[in-house]
Amino acid sequence: MKWFKDNPIGLILLACIPLFFINLGELYVNIMEARNFITAREMLVDDNWIFTTINGEPRYQKPPLPTWLTAFSASIFGAKSLWGLRLPAALAASFLAVYGYKLSHKQTQNNTLSLIGAFILMTSFYILFAGRNGQWDIFTHAFMMGGIYYLYLFFESDQGRYKNAMIAAVLVGASFMSKGPVSHYALMLPFLISYAIVYRYRGFRKKWLPLIILLVIAFVISGWWYWYTYTFDTAAVKKITDRETSNWISYNVRPFYYYWSFFTQSGIWTIPAFIGLLYPYLKNRVSNKKDYTFSLIWTMASVVLLSIIPEKKSRYLLPVLIPMAWNSAYYLEYLILHFKVLKDKKETLPVYFNFGLIGMIAIVFPFAGIFILKHLAQDASSLIWYILLGLFLVVIGIFILQNLKRKRMDRVFKGVIAFVIAVMCFGMPLSKSITINPMYRPMSDLNAQNLEFPIYEYSFFTPELIFDYGKPLPVINQNGALIKPDHKVYGVLVSEEKVTDFLKKFEGERIEAIDRFDMNPQPANSRSHKTRLARTLYKVTNRN
Repeated sequence: MKWFKDNPIGLILLACIPLFFINLGELYVNIMEARNFITAREMLVDDNWIFTTINGEPRYQKPPLPTWLTAFSASIFGAKSLWGLRLPAALAASFLAVYGYKLSHKQTQNNTLSLIGAFILMTSFYILFAGRNGQWDIFTHAFMMGGIYYLYLFFESDQGRYKNAMIAAVLVGASFMSKGPVSHYALMLPFLISYAIVYRYRGFRKKWLPLIILLVIAFVISGWWYWYTYTFDTAAVKKITDRETSNWISYNVRPFYYYWSFFTQSGIWTIPAFIGLLYPYLKNRVSNKKDYTFSLIWTMASVVLLSIIPEKKSRYLLPVLIPMAWNSAYYLEYLILHFKVLKDKKETLPVYFNFGLIGMIAIVFPFAGIFILKHLAQDASSLIWYILLGLFLVVIGIFILQNLKRKRMDRVFKGVIAFVIAVMCFGMPLSKSITINPMYRPMSDLNAQNLEFPIYEYSFFTPELIFDYGKPLPVINQNGALIKPDHKVYGVLVSEEKVTDFLKKFEGERIEAIDRFDMNPQPANSRSHKTRLARTLYKVTNRN
């Protein structure tokens, strides 16, 4: 126990193992991951390290730093290892947690508060998802959090000005090289706004030169790849840029208030996160009013700036969760220190409801799951994982409820962390047990057949299918422009909604449906079944 107290970063990294690394390969590859993994694979296979591609076509929408890291990991663990492909994202999430803790501790000198914030961050829904998922959001915000830490040191201290400026520049540049200016706008700019309001910028007379150096280094690191691709592949860059610009103002457009429920994205911490935002209630209860105000303004500034952008998605709220974790930590710290003496039901009822509900869910789950996952009895491995999960959750649930009754909020908090860890360790292997599509058949089966004729995709690119197939599938009918392959015999993969169009346009050829592939976890009669994840393979014989 003394080691944990004396080594908070070691404790954070230890917790990262079950939260981000264990069972990392269990979830199915989603559409965003598939795009990134295909690009990483083509880096290795085709040596496209600068001019990145996807399914053989230029892909310059995203800078390549996370793809380089993923390709490097794939070169070690194999391009088919989901654990290896997702490993860099898990490392980035751990980096984010460590530097979030370091920034909070440097500001407050409060180890308990900083640790609480780090654990809230690591167990928040979208952070957990991003850290176990091969998407690039976690990279850009993790690098930026490191950059913000050194930027804070640069602002606050005259010592090591040049060192802090240069490290900040490298990390801020790495953030840009991960997903463009996303984190600069959604995480760093709100930080700068909050810092200006709460701490103010003082003592800059000695810092202008290192600040200029910081900006120059960050600019060079951020911009060199964009300059290089634009200079040597101008047409492709312009085409992609025009399409992406159009998406920002026309794709997934939502009203300004779309993010009003942003605090719910913290998942299990939804109620504490909401209460942590109630400044009139907490301002005189927190241990450090100034730093609490800083985290609150940082959080709200991020939400407002994101709300201004027309295109909105729930996952874009990930940077908001970072300052909000430490904002919520002030409320949790207050409960740990004072809950035993609280008498007002307005203060105690939300606590009993939130943590009591978590405890009850933990206890009830093993019994409710019997009815939800009846088919587990047919799979010995899944059944073992289910029993282990149930046993751990019952013990944890009892632990949470007992300590909630005793008003031991420090132990309740640890119980909630244990709850999330148990789900990651014993629940994740059950994720594929929900695959109950009797017609499920991956595209990798097609690749394994080694057919004597080439295979094409008829109408549109589906990343999950291409990734599972293992190599590019050229699309022969893009934007209504059909280019028939110059082969006597070839195969064409056709989605359900395009079959009629395909048969009409290939009317003069000999066509034979020879196989069917369906990568939907759910059957065709399910609402979640997606036709884009299924294909019929037609063998086409040219009559000419």
